[in-house]
Amino acid sequence: MTFQMESAKLAKVAEGGDMKAFGAQYKAMAKNACGACHKAFREKKIIPETVFHKGRLVGLTAAILVVAAAPSFADGDIKRGQYLFDAAGCAGCHTDHKNKGALLAGGRKLKTPFGIFSSPNITPDPANGIGGWSDSEFIRALRDGISPDGEHYFPVFPYPSYTGITDQDLTDIKAYIFTLPEAATPNKPHEVSAPFGWRFLLPIWKALFFSRGPYRSDPAKSREWNRGAYIINALGHCGECHTPRNALGGIKADMALAGPSQGPEGGIIPNITPDKKTGIGRWSDDDLKELLQSGMLPDSDFVGSEMGEVGDQATSKMSDADINAMIVYLRSLPPIHNAVESKKKKQPGLE
Repeated sequence: MTFQMESAKLAKVAEGGDMKAFGAQYKAMAKNACGACHKAFREKKIIPETVFHKGRLVGLTAAILVVAAAPSFADGDIKRGQYLFDAAGCAGCHTDHKNKGALLAGGRKLKTPFGIFSSPNITPDPANGIGGWSDSEFIRALRDGISPDGEHYFPVFPYPSYTGITDQDLTDIKAYIFTLPEAATPNKPHEVSAPFGWRFLLPIWKALFFSRGPYRSDPAKSREWNRGAYIINALGHCGECHTPRNALGGIKADMALAGPSQGPEGGIIPNITPDKKTGIGRWSDDDLKELLQSGMLPDSDFVGSEMGEVGDQATSKMSDADINAMIVYLRSLPPIHNAVESKKKKQPGLE
């Protein structure tokens, strides 16, 4: 009877979608009712995603089974994860919008100076996606650029930036992704010539150009500045597009955010340092905020291409506080004079 009462309470709490309350009730149930059965369930490592969907439990059996793995969900905040997921731009690269692919099912072709890479399926599908990944495997992939099978990822996957994301933020992102629909879409091979397609060389590339995270706050700077630095350099991975690279694809640190002449998809990516002639030094804070929230440039034109996607899917969904933090950080950077001509030859802007 005690078990039935406690499981009923657990189901009721889960219906409300409050993950902290769910975690607390789970602990109470484990302490008061489960005993040896609870231990047995935990040893089976039952995956909660199979019975917990968008804050709702599916049936009484699910209410009983989910207690075994509830701590991983209690630690992952789904609502917060959705915000972080959007800010990180996950849907943009991992969804083949052009061919009407399913959300996060991969297959988008990413053109780079080194070849064409196809984004992978990151839906909760256990066979073709990441449905079988643990939290630690997910964190390792984004922190170290290593798959659960031990393979090194090509840095077209922006783990050199994502490495800075905190464990908690990564756990929240994973929790949200695992509420999304599964898609049994097979991953497509990359179209990359030697030597850039040789995966066994990636440890050498990492030794030369990869610095492991997570991001560490600068105590000499304000909380707002640190938040902006975290978003620009880690979560939002702005430097992956806005910083020039060397012949081996490594980021040129001394040219951070100064804009490459050939970025993703072969396009020109502008200088977003505070340089007054070639960057955004003449833009007002309102200009920058308008750009990030609506995509409108100071001359009333609108951004397109990749930056248009970033605006639609990421920055337009961010809070005013985070937008302001990004602006504070960008203003603090050293201005770098680097003329990256736009195709329309107008004022420096995000084309």
